[in-house]
Amino acid sequence: MDITSILGLLIGTVLIVFVGITPAKLGNFWDPESIAIVLGGTIAAAIASYPFGRLKTLLKHTKILLQGKKYNIGELVDTLVEMAQLARQNGLLALEEKANEIDDLFFKQGIMLIVDATEPEEVRILLESDVDAMLSRHEDCIGIYQTLEARAPAFGMIGTLVGLVNMLKGMNLEGEGGAGDIGPAMATALITTFYGCILAHLIFGPISNKLKVRNEEELLYKTIMIEGILAIQAGDNPKFLREKLVTYVSQKERQRLLDPDAVSKGKKGKEAAEE
Repeated sequence: MDITSILGLLIGTVLIVFVGITPAKLGNFWDPESIAIVLGGTIAAAIASYPFGRLKTLLKHTKILLQGKKYNIGELVDTLVEMAQLARQNGLLALEEKANEIDDLFFKQGIMLIVDATEPEEVRILLESDVDAMLSRHEDCIGIYQTLEARAPAFGMIGTLVGLVNMLKGMNLEGEGGAGDIGPAMATALITTFYGCILAHLIFGPISNKLKVRNEEELLYKTIMIEGILAIQAGDNPKFLREKLVTYVSQKERQRLLDPDAVSKGKKGKEAAEE
């Protein structure tokens, strides 16, 4: 489970409420009309920008934000190397039984394509087309939050303008509603800008960025998968295949994937030295 999204929201809220505003003055920042303008206007802009078919997927994103790192690159590389060894020993047809054990439909589809002797170029085209479609769907979802992030400050400014107009219209320098009331009225007008900034930079912006991270993780996972499947079809040496696939990850992760036993021994040796 990835709690960074919740942790970031909590830290931001605590800093704003308890350090910036302070609980004693929290009532100064409560204005239902301003909330209605900013939140309602932002949601209305999203509804006007996207069909309901896309908007109804927003609830699923909470699970994506909290699920943690879903894709295990090491496990994928091990599976592909094992399949390469099996294919070199018994031929590509031997992978059919192995493919039936795979839960990932994309992975299973790729293996079945090479089992059916599909041309390598066609396999690449089919799998990369699937990835392109996935990226398009993800960009649509991320775009919704980017729209919300952009619209929230705009509606905050609209609320501020509404407040200023009402303040100036009701101002009477000679009587009630004179210069002495400008301060409280101005504060009320500015609250909507505050709400807009909070929504944009503490909620919608972080969600958009986190979804981008999840998108990049899945793209890397499927890229490694495609290259591994094509290498198996080409009959690459399993050892070479492992070295080829780990080039997609960081140096530290690469060392672990190439020689997990050595990394484990290194950690044990370090612990023994410290003792």
